[in-house]
Amino acid sequence: MDKRTIALLAAFGASLIYAVNHTVAKGVMPTYVKPFGFIMLRVVGASVLFWIASIWTPRQKIERKDWPRFLICAVFGMGINMLTFFKGLQLSTPINSAVMITISPIFVFILSAIFIKEKITILRTTGIVLGFIGALGLILFGAEIRQDAPNIPLGNIMFIINATSYGAYLLLIKPLTAKYHSITLMKWLFLLGVFITFPITFSECREITWASLPFDAIWKIIFVVVCTTFLTYLLNIFALKRIKASTLAAFIYLQPLLAISFAMLMGADSLNTVKIISAILVFLGVYLVTKSPKKVTS
Repeated sequence: MDKRTIALLAAFGASLIYAVNHTVAKGVMPTYVKPFGFIMLRVVGASVLFWIASIWTPRQKIERKDWPRFLICAVFGMGINMLTFFKGLQLSTPINSAVMITISPIFVFILSAIFIKEKITILRTTGIVLGFIGALGLILFGAEIRQDAPNIPLGNIMFIINATSYGAYLLLIKPLTAKYHSITLMKWLFLLGVFITFPITFSECREITWASLPFDAIWKIIFVVVCTTFLTYLLNIFALKRIKASTLAAFIYLQPLLAISFAMLMGADSLNTVKIISAILVFLGVYLVTKSPKKVTS
């Protein structure tokens, strides 16, 4: 099996885990673990796992000039990205989160246009408009009366912040993937993430009553820490080394389909007209934004 195929399988594996995570993590919050407390478990747990894994990988020294980029990547990838997603998931629903995260490629393109002067076309501009209309549809008209989703519009706004932050993280980390081993990158980024998120997450983590946690909550916490955090970040970095960022971003389209199917199968969420129309607009918008412009031949 060639390296590209393995990279594509890694990207698919990460998407599948993320899709399941929408429902699994929602089932724990906030009854057993509050969202920010969950982030402390994720970041600390992943940091420990990556440092243990680094025992079997080549030792690399980080160049001094790269530390600022490492710090910024940790802020966006392990800080803002995780905090806003889990807070949004507590306030909103699994299907809403699955739809909203697909606008991440739109933000990747917007940031690329600003910082690396990627070409802006009418097609891509149309895609951005459609994507935002779909997102706004979920924010303004997607509210439902649900005991486990106390503030869906605010939760959906959190998902937009999450998508923006993740888009910035992908752009910023790409140059580092060419210089450092995947484990080296992740062990330092998550260690920085521990210090960045600690002031925000510590108080909620202290509130967890470990002695009274049922097995159903324990296995879900373990899944989120080991699979959703450790494995997905490792798989995505592994894939990013061997395929283009745009190819990796395309796998985000799979997440809503997988996540919605799993959420409905588990009885954790349901579809309605607003969600369907908004999802179609978001998917169409993302497709137009990420569609490669036709080359002019002479």
